[in-house]
Amino acid sequence: MSGPQDPNFVEDDAVEELPLQELPLDGWHRAKGARMVGFAGYHMPIQYEGIMAEHLWTRDHAGLFDVSHMGQLSLTGEGLDAALEAIIPASIASLGVGRQRYSMLLDEEGGILDDLMVSRRPDDIYMVVNGATKYDDIAWLLDQFPDEITINLMDEAALLALQGPEAAMALARIVPGVDRLFFMQCAAFTWNGHPLWVSRSGYTGEDGYEISLPAEAAAAFADALCAMDEVKPIGLGARDSLRLEAGLPLYGHDLTPDISVIGADLGFAILKRRREEGGFIGYARVAKELAEGAPVRRVGLTIEGRLPAREGAEIFVGKTRVGTITSGGFAPSLGAPIAMGWVDAAHAAIGTALEIEVRGKRIAATVAPMPFVPHHYHRQKS
Repeated sequence: MSGPQDPNFVEDDAVEELPLQELPLDGWHRAKGARMVGFAGYHMPIQYEGIMAEHLWTRDHAGLFDVSHMGQLSLTGEGLDAALEAIIPASIASLGVGRQRYSMLLDEEGGILDDLMVSRRPDDIYMVVNGATKYDDIAWLLDQFPDEITINLMDEAALLALQGPEAAMALARIVPGVDRLFFMQCAAFTWNGHPLWVSRSGYTGEDGYEISLPAEAAAAFADALCAMDEVKPIGLGARDSLRLEAGLPLYGHDLTPDISVIGADLGFAILKRRREEGGFIGYARVAKELAEGAPVRRVGLTIEGRLPAREGAEIFVGKTRVGTITSGGFAPSLGAPIAMGWVDAAHAAIGTALEIEVRGKRIAATVAPMPFVPHHYHRQKS
């Protein structure tokens, strides 16, 4: 799987023979001048004005992202809470209506099959999984669930993300009340008679929202937002650089079935009861690494100079290879290259000096705390 800053990233002009699907907003993107690429089985906009400009606009104002390639699932059935807790490490029993949590699908060895968001609506559990893995995820869930549980792939729904410091002000103009939500809260709203499911969340590190809505309403809704001075459409390229600055891992790159929850620094997603009681697939590895530590760790890296380190570059201490870059690129907010990678635990401490091999030469790097750019989530004060 390649990413939008990867030299192997597939442009749709080069893969016309592949059966790429179209997003509900495909024509809308093209009319806005988007450069389209093939990603996760879809034609997707990588940029409109340019990655740098779109990135900085989102940090300062509000950017509208089309993430309709993601898998939106509705789960129903008797015993659903217990069935989910047997599969994912999230605490579902304590998840109230209008609340959302980050979690993962794990395999029997504790490797990460996907990461996801799960929320409770009045009549179902709503789950969002990654676009490139959604069909595999559904098959995995069906294999694990008892017959009483039903999974509905909401392929008639679009999913948009409005991100940035002016997102709340902009969205509240056309969807009154959304500004009352706090980070990781969600609720049902309507717009021009169309049902919306809105969560105050996103994957840029900024305040913002994800909005699920009927596909047939998506273009008019996007037009209403982009008519505002604060809002511009933003492509996949800036979404990648924004999440990298925010220290957020991308499945298929920073997270894979070879990777553990604790090594990935995602232990925050497993609440105390689940850590103590277990009972979910992959728990043995989680418990072992909670007690003993993970042998390799996901770390952030600052890089000297201007040359970025891309995915796959090897990390060294002297002549010894100690890790691999999983995401890397230029950070527009910082004016410098940054990266994430997996490093042997002995070399993962903040401040550790490392070297990365790029184009046949070594460049100096330092293990750095993440996020690289502070998060600006609208959290509810305790």
